[in-house]
Amino acid sequence: MAAAAAATSLLLRRNRNPQLLLLRAAISSSRALPQQAELSPDPTAAAPDPAPLPPNPSTGSPFYGENWRNPAAANPPSSLLPAVVGGSPFGAHNRMAAFSDTSGLKETFAKWMAEQRWEDMKQLFDSWVRSLDTATGKPNRPDVDLFNHYLRANLMMGVLPGEMLDLADHMREFEVEPNTASYNLVLKSMVTALEVASAEKLVERMLQTGTVPDDETYNLIVGLLIRQNHFDSAVKYLDLMLKSGHTLSLTIFSDYVRACVRSGRLDTLASIIEKCKTTDKNKVLCPQWAWCIDIAEAAFEANNSKLALFALEFLARWIVRGENAKVQLSVNEGLVISALSAAGRTYSTDLLNAAWSLLKKSLRQKRAPTPEAYLAKIYAHSSIGQLQRAFATLREFENAYGNSGDIDLELFSPFSSLQPLVVACCKDGFSTLDSVYVQLENLTRGDPPYKSVAALNCVVLGCANIWDIERAYETFLAIKDKFELTPDIHSYNALLCAFGKKKRTEEACNVFEHLLTLGVKPNATTYSLLVDVHLANKDPKSALAVIDKMVDAGFTPSKDTLKKVRRRCSRESDFDSDEKVQSLAKQFNYRMGGENRREMLYNIEYNPVY
Repeated sequence: MAAAAAATSLLLRRNRNPQLLLLRAAISSSRALPQQAELSPDPTAAAPDPAPLPPNPSTGSPFYGENWRNPAAANPPSSLLPAVVGGSPFGAHNRMAAFSDTSGLKETFAKWMAEQRWEDMKQLFDSWVRSLDTATGKPNRPDVDLFNHYLRANLMMGVLPGEMLDLADHMREFEVEPNTASYNLVLKSMVTALEVASAEKLVERMLQTGTVPDDETYNLIVGLLIRQNHFDSAVKYLDLMLKSGHTLSLTIFSDYVRACVRSGRLDTLASIIEKCKTTDKNKVLCPQWAWCIDIAEAAFEANNSKLALFALEFLARWIVRGENAKVQLSVNEGLVISALSAAGRTYSTDLLNAAWSLLKKSLRQKRAPTPEAYLAKIYAHSSIGQLQRAFATLREFENAYGNSGDIDLELFSPFSSLQPLVVACCKDGFSTLDSVYVQLENLTRGDPPYKSVAALNCVVLGCANIWDIERAYETFLAIKDKFELTPDIHSYNALLCAFGKKKRTEEACNVFEHLLTLGVKPNATTYSLLVDVHLANKDPKSALAVIDKMVDAGFTPSKDTLKKVRRRCSRESDFDSDEKVQSLAKQFNYRMGGENRREMLYNIEYNPVY
């Protein structure tokens, strides 16, 4: 190095122009330039695309861990979505590039939903929103449908309702508003956790913010409220649902029916069923067969004619479905009898007609209805005041069982089975009785003619009930003279009752002797009426004599008859007869009991001086 420096110094001292020497050295040390000619570039040619700039820090991109313009974006306090680019379980860039658009991601989610790969869906969504779009360099932004897939994955993984609600609220960080499906997923988590208050607040929030609830929303909230016994709130949302024209699911409808029947809310159930019948989407709703019967029985017991009518309509609908499927469904005849009785108590013609029509469908013309069914229908028509239909039913009853040898004649007794028809005949006094008699007289000239001793007996007893002995006697004579029929034991009993009402003891005894001479066999009612006649005449000994005849004839006096005789013995101070009554009570195992309250009322001394 020292020798080279000395040589250089000597050369510079010898040379007068040192700059020329340095220039020669520089030229000789550079590379040789090419000698071929080159064309100059075309100024009109387009310049190549510049490389893209990184994303703007002011957008709050998750590419930046810290952002002085939006500090919250770097460290969100409650967001469950990551805001910093990090390692991904799917982290290869080529995997993210495959989902540059949301359509491919949705297809993958749809496939994984069928496979129930909820954890993979959640991780892929987290990685995708952390990544940047390769085309624009901007963060990936999901739409509402894609975010709903993410919500469903969290729901299926058992995320708590509070976290689900936070996730739905964080959709706004991506400039996406939650829709009805989003809130339904949150609502499902609340239903699973049985959070009634939170679920109601969420639905109210949807209504206030303009997010219209759909069928699923209402079915979820109503089902939750029913299971938690919040019936008033359930009715509120059911009303909103039906007014909005939404469809009530069969499961929720059945749950509501079951809850109302068990809690006794029959009026509420009837109103909801009525509202369902007025909507096209819900008028086909029908509970199961067993629950239709439970509804009917509860309605009959509570005398709720509207709900009972709905229950019978449901049963008729099931019978039609069974016929279409070649399956025969039939209603128990006892249920129909209960329906007819309820129709009579509630004065409902619609329920009466529906019950009888249902009975006809169930019997399918294989046999006639039972006598109890005919009597229940007579009672219903009589209670409503439809006397013509009541007598028409009596005519059907007689045609079906009147000529049967093994039928109990008490079924045609105006004192027991046909008593409702008697009460209806004398409801308005003699005017109704006269009109009924005229109609029965006109039916004898019909084709075919109708003559009925049972119907005329009802008129005779009706006249006795209004204390009109003359009409009763004339009607009794008309049975044989005008209608050409033979009076039966019920006819004589009705006439005997008419004389007893007027305390005509001698005439009543003559009627009794007359029927014995004709060979008509008296029944228990005959002897009971004769006892009442003697008691009205204050003759307990004669009443006991009739009871002895009654026992000899094979009949058993009722407990009420013995009580009346004992009471008359007490009033008349007939102690011998009283002892005989006590012996009869022991013979028939009756516990007579005391009559202290009656005796107190009887012994009251009324003082006219106040």
